[in-house]
Amino acid sequence: MLQVKSIDIRLFNMQTRIPFRYGISTLLACPHLFLKLTVEVDGKIASGVSADHLPPKWFTKNPDSPFASDVDDMLAVIRHAADHSILAGAAATVYDLISRVYFEQKIWAKEKGYPPLLASFGTSLVERAIIEAVCRAKGINFSTAVRKNVLGVRFSGFADEHLMLDYQELGDTRPGGWLPAEPLQQTFARHTVGMVDYLTDAEIPAGERVNDGLPQSLESAIQYYGLTHFKLKAAGDVAKDLDRLGRIFALIRKHVRGEWAFTLDFNENFKQIGPFRELWEKLSADPLIKEQLTHLVFIEQPLHRDVALSAEVGKGLHAWADRPPIIIDESDGYAGAVLDALALGYAGTSHKNCKGIIKSIAAACIIAKRGQENPEKKFVISAEDLCNVGPVALLQDLAVAAALGIENVERNGHHYFKGLSMHSKKVQEQIMRHHGDLYRWQGGESVTGGSGERYPTMAVKGGRIDVGSVVAAPFGVGFELDVEEFTRLGDWKFEGVELRG
Repeated sequence: MLQVKSIDIRLFNMQTRIPFRYGISTLLACPHLFLKLTVEVDGKIASGVSADHLPPKWFTKNPDSPFASDVDDMLAVIRHAADHSILAGAAATVYDLISRVYFEQKIWAKEKGYPPLLASFGTSLVERAIIEAVCRAKGINFSTAVRKNVLGVRFSGFADEHLMLDYQELGDTRPGGWLPAEPLQQTFARHTVGMVDYLTDAEIPAGERVNDGLPQSLESAIQYYGLTHFKLKAAGDVAKDLDRLGRIFALIRKHVRGEWAFTLDFNENFKQIGPFRELWEKLSADPLIKEQLTHLVFIEQPLHRDVALSAEVGKGLHAWADRPPIIIDESDGYAGAVLDALALGYAGTSHKNCKGIIKSIAAACIIAKRGQENPEKKFVISAEDLCNVGPVALLQDLAVAAALGIENVERNGHHYFKGLSMHSKKVQEQIMRHHGDLYRWQGGESVTGGSGERYPTMAVKGGRIDVGSVVAAPFGVGFELDVEEFTRLGDWKFEGVELRG
């Protein structure tokens, strides 16, 4: 049995080292939230911590709302989910407890007018913290908890309407029957190229040069990290995309030796399938783009979330016989979204911890099953990023990706943020002591806070990251984070958090 006993919400404002343009927003700074839950697990008290950015415009895609209002909405869904985790009382398994929170959150959010993706964000933070507490209490890591079904996941065959999953085709199977026998120990870092990212150092105006020892342009990042996998943001405009993609591919061909791969993210730029198909056919007809299509893994969410899972889009996808693999991301806001997407003709979905872990486990299992049954087709469970950074969010997300066997993951927090320089010396040393494979020291000989600053940053070597310490930890993080150094929710102020539209 398990029961949540107390909650503690803390915030910490972070600034980027360089702007990150995605969708309709350019991220310059944002609050970072920590949620700590105290949980009783089979009579033993344990704590679990989850964390995430409160990113502008991703959960709602509303260009008119002030960022401060967006943050208020994110805090509201997090507080409601956390409060209900206590009100839900004792439950037999993590799955039972999260299902109660999920359904209460779903009903409440609908009454308040919050979209499913935003509502699930609150539930996911509760879910992550509970999972960490359970893993710590039982002395196991996340991968073991999944493969031995310590979380109590049930896919179908139960009449209780308050269980999250209804994946009838998985029957009474369990996650361990579909996932790889062992978690990954290493994965490729798929590098994001944002819409305002400079492609070469020569393009960077003198006043915008960061000069912190880390790469700023795409060209320098390829050389510095040995990158081989890329996520390219696209505008949805033929002329602009042909020009930018052509320049990017030229740099990749110049600097990358051996195998490489890329994905394209159209960030919901289209309201109908027809115009997107027309754009894609023009892009892929260009000799330079056509030459690189053998390296394309998938296209991510070209259709706006308001229409992406509509019957009309499904009709258009099924009529497009030679379509590239297309997955949903922002449309994956509820437990059965991947089933709806697959039925419409999508190739799969993305994993992000902020959308829900048990939901991602189920999606990975259904995609594994479809792949076994249809080996001639391509099905995708990807791992995408929202500028995840340590000491908690990044590590927990990697732990899930490794457990699901996702071999290349979009990672961009180490590029747009200055490593873990914003955190205390204590946190930095804990990270390096417990996760010296995932992180390395950058800079001078000691943590000074000055020009000789020394801080941990993610270690990308040959385009890969090592996740062995993450996999071995209870849930990504190899130490219990002390949240006391961050600001209590009631004392936190929205200041220094800038958004550029």
